[in-house]
Amino acid sequence: MVPSMTVTPKIRLFVEHPLAEEQQVTLSREQAHYLFGVMRLTTGAQVALFNGQDGEFRAEVVEAGKRGGMLVCLDQTAPQSMPPDLWLMFAPIKKARTDFIVEKSVEMGARRILPVQTKFTNSERIRQDRLQAHATEAAEQCGATFVPEVTDLHRLDRLLADWPEGRQLMFCDEAQAGAHRRLPDTDAPWAILIGPEGGFSDAERARLHALPFAHAVALGPRILRADTAAVAALTLWQTTLGDWQ
Repeated sequence: MVPSMTVTPKIRLFVEHPLAEEQQVTLSREQAHYLFGVMRLTTGAQVALFNGQDGEFRAEVVEAGKRGGMLVCLDQTAPQSMPPDLWLMFAPIKKARTDFIVEKSVEMGARRILPVQTKFTNSERIRQDRLQAHATEAAEQCGATFVPEVTDLHRLDRLLADWPEGRQLMFCDEAQAGAHRRLPDTDAPWAILIGPEGGFSDAERARLHALPFAHAVALGPRILRADTAAVAALTLWQTTLGDWQ
């Protein structure tokens, strides 16, 4: 007789709760609505849970209600996996395209996402809680066991003035289009900076070029939109220094 194989549930849910075999997990009203109202799950159904620390666990619905519910963890289906120590810094743009950048940053392995305000940034405000929710949804969809933090908006000049020692910075400069520069091969933590749609100001560009930890790169011979540039830059870094090697 051929033994049956355990199938990982298709529905994944991020929870802020410790996970272990036989651990009970109480659902919030919003989570219960999603599982039982939207996805139509009932008692006995299985979902995959992760919390960013304990890996992924297969869990069974033991209580299902309109305002709450409870799951019980059965077994671990994936170990905890951390992305590289990589930040993505970007100037917010139109709402849907900012959402796209956050979503793709999670899928492509950024550990921290920092919206930054530059001289030519189009948006002076963001909804940090909404962007964090997008990051969580992206992790649920792409099979990640870690959800990057999305910070509130930082001023670029202040961020650079208080830069953490040892972290390298790759900044994408459209003025470098057509040039070819190699990133230093180092195990140090990194950050990627994507400028606004209007580009960096002359003062910002001069300051970045003067920083000893900053490395200007070109993303091909054409000027890319900010959201396209974010994906291209993450791909370049991951294939050169990240976990795609």
